[in-house]
Amino acid sequence: MVLHLAEQLDVPLRDRNGLLLAAGYAPVYGNRALDEPDMGPVREALDRVLTGHEPYPAVVIDRAWNMVAGNRSVALLTEGVAPELLEPPVNVLRVSLHPEGVAPRIANLGEWRAHLLERLGRQVALTADEELRALFDELSAYPAPAHAGVDAAGSIAVPLRLRTDAGELAFFSTVATFGTAVDITVAELAIESFFPADAATAEALRAFTPPG
Repeated sequence: MVLHLAEQLDVPLRDRNGLLLAAGYAPVYGNRALDEPDMGPVREALDRVLTGHEPYPAVVIDRAWNMVAGNRSVALLTEGVAPELLEPPVNVLRVSLHPEGVAPRIANLGEWRAHLLERLGRQVALTADEELRALFDELSAYPAPAHAGVDAAGSIAVPLRLRTDAGELAFFSTVATFGTAVDITVAELAIESFFPADAATAEALRAFTPPG
């Protein structure tokens, strides 16, 4: 009954284990480390997706927005970021919005910041996770442009507009997850893939050579 109710409410696997423990039952969902032998097919799938997406950037993140893996083209996004922000564990939201991160190069920082905080805020509301709440509070305290907000008029997606040596590049992103995961680690992984939002960006990315 506990699992049936949790499934109908789309409760995350980690929290389903908590509900089972609270009800006096043993947890049923594993929580393997990504480097364990059983996770070999998962690692291979992630590597294939990341490599296949080049020269466009793509990252794998965990539930706390820490970067688990990234392809070589991520270097295009993190150029000029303070080295201490790129020391593991690398939190992609902190890198994006920190004053010494990508933020100074984001042309539409107000819009992009509002988009990221909205995503994180929804996650906090759904999970009541204290680590995520602390991250939300930290990011919200960073300097931000006045009148920050998302302008949805005439748009199909919130773009990331990035100033680079090749000019201003525009990206939109997609998020993919493992649809049939029954392991907590796998269920909490997400692949965020960035695509060119205009012809100029596509051309610049075709000319970009990821670092070896």
